[in-house]
Amino acid sequence: MTSIFKEGVYDPGSYARTGTLTLGGIQIPTPIFMPVGTRGSIKSLTSEDINELGYELILANTYHLYLKPGKEVLDHFAGLKNFMSYKKALLTDSGGFQVFSLASLFKFEDDGVRFQSHIDGSYHKFTPASVIDVQRSIGSDIMMVLDDCAPYGSDTKRLELALERTHRWAKESYQYWMENPNGQNVFPIVQGGVNESLRLKSLETLQNIAFPGIAIGGLSVGEPRPEYIRILECMASYLDKQRPHYLMGVGTVVDILEGVKNGIDMFDCVLPTRNARNGQVFTSRGKINLRNESHRLSELPIDPECECKVCKTYSLGYIRHLHKVKELTAFSLSTYHNLFFMQSFMEKMRKSIETGNFRPFYDHWKNLFGS
Repeated sequence: MTSIFKEGVYDPGSYARTGTLTLGGIQIPTPIFMPVGTRGSIKSLTSEDINELGYELILANTYHLYLKPGKEVLDHFAGLKNFMSYKKALLTDSGGFQVFSLASLFKFEDDGVRFQSHIDGSYHKFTPASVIDVQRSIGSDIMMVLDDCAPYGSDTKRLELALERTHRWAKESYQYWMENPNGQNVFPIVQGGVNESLRLKSLETLQNIAFPGIAIGGLSVGEPRPEYIRILECMASYLDKQRPHYLMGVGTVVDILEGVKNGIDMFDCVLPTRNARNGQVFTSRGKINLRNESHRLSELPIDPECECKVCKTYSLGYIRHLHKVKELTAFSLSTYHNLFFMQSFMEKMRKSIETGNFRPFYDHWKNLFGS
């Protein structure tokens, strides 16, 4: 099968690297951050906004799209991209994490997981094959396998059970996907909590299957940052260089820096958009709380160094006012700025690797956004 990833430049002092991810003819430079459009929409923005921001790969959620609008609607519109008028690349998770974290009741079975909808309490079942079928209806360029993400703090017995289940389902998913690849890709998900030996066992098992890429799950789920870093460091030298490496659900500036330093190519997180709606924006000078009284009379933009249309047009004082009176425009302006920041941050990071300046880049942004 043709590789979807081409390596670029490596940082000599770490595992940081650039590369190119090719999906459906679209070439996407890595490392990359993917905004999250859970239900087929990045909250408060339009698909035109996403195109304008230059995002060529976004994420949507299989669990939520399966429940609403449902497979019938997705099939009718020939996939989510047509439905939401977004023509670039799309990644979807399997929905497994949402089943375990959102559903009021779930039960593992040998061939999958049975759960209740958080919307109406109706009963449903996900299997390795069924979640791929849903993602086929969504039309994802990258699909994720059904896995078992054990909660942080789980004992060794629970982690080993999660690995057995995750690996078995990954093999079933691969076989089912290969019956009809249809131009789509599927990634397995490395689990193992903060247990180094289990993480390496999971990585080895899944990399022995010819998946087009590798995802890492079960991090940034409540563990202290030193534990997060330790697990990334223990896996870094074992990651297959020929495949893209995707760290699921990670999106703070500091966590992305640690990920890239340890060989990660792809990130996603709701944080930049969620924080924006709650009045926190990211800037070249650090984080800013837009609702602070100190901004009431500010005629400056959110970030004088930012080139986004929000910073070119609106004052900090005005955007603070919109947040204070709960105008919907506050959400869209703040979200647009944060996603512009993330896109610019990743572009600068790629350039720092290409020019041999990743270490000073890492130190600068880590100091700015906290240890």
